Amino acid sequence: MDASADPVLSIRDLSIDFVTPRGPVRALRRVDLDVPRGGIVGVVGESGSGKTTLILAAMRLLPGNAEVRGGAVLFDGDDVLRMDAKRLRGLRGRRMAMVFQDPMTSLNPVLSVGTQMVDIQYRDRDRGRPAKRRRAADMLRRVGIPDPEQRLDNYPHEFSGGMRQRIAIAMALLDNPDLLIADEPTTALDVTMEAQIIHLLRELRRDFRGSILFVSHNLGLVAELCDFVVVLYAGEVVERGTVRDIFHRPRHPYTEALLVCDPARLDTVRRELPTIPGDVPDLVHPAPGCIFADRCAKAFDRCRVEAPTLTAIGDGHAASCHLVGP
Repeated sequence: MDASADPVLSIRDLSIDFVTPRGPVRALRRVDLDVPRGGIVGVVGESGSGKTTLILAAMRLLPGNAEVRGGAVLFDGDDVLRMDAKRLRGLRGRRMAMVFQDPMTSLNPVLSVGTQMVDIQYRDRDRGRPAKRRRAADMLRRVGIPDPEQRLDNYPHEFSGGMRQRIAIAMALLDNPDLLIADEPTTALDVTMEAQIIHLLRELRRDFRGSILFVSHNLGLVAELCDFVVVLYAGEVVERGTVRDIFHRPRHPYTEALLVCDPARLDTVRRELPTIPGDVPDLVHPAPGCIFADRCAKAFDRCRVEAPTLTAIGDGHAASCHLVGP
């Protein structure tokens, strides 16, 4: 499957600043990303790489100090960044839905799960409350909640963390959206529940035939779940390709460094896990050359004065590095 073939979501040349007292933080710079219909695209990178800013822009949920400096977020060809309020309401939840990292921030603690799931079906005026409740119970059953008819009357705190995340996924899928955005949905879960949620997402992609944009810092999960991967570093796409490209033929030094630091790939017991030396750069004043140059073991003089461009390596595989560019 070609990542650019008939994308349900197409982000083009997106640049976003955050206005701060120190000056504008250049959080995203010229980002391109495609999510094909029926595909799962993973976005990986360290904290501060711009992953959350990217998905908030896709839903147009950016905070008030964000400033879009250029680019477009095209959902089925329509620019989300230029939609009026009425069109946005019709898009969010119905055609594009999001699952957040911590379900307790998206579930209302003072309302039962059933009340919340019925209320979010407000667009379906032809269906009465009993029918909406039956649909909510059916969706809970599909995501693995036992005794869903009875559990609808429970409150969020009466469920475990993994069950709350399943409920959040069920709520996001109630309107059968074309695109599900998952923002590190397994970070707060233990390893067992993490595996169950990944299995659930894979099954739901098959059953609902939608697309998924999956954001995570866990490379193992991305390798297991996704078809395509976009590697972000300090607000820039440094590499993109299929899962096989990224995990077996990485071409950018940052991607290589991320893989070296993946605990699942270690073949010996160590007292300390490997890390990438240095820190993510200050994005108020980005360096003029390659954004990764100060941390890159392969950097040479050109890297510090000239920014590389994203260069095609193969079919769908590209990297932004002078070592692969012209």
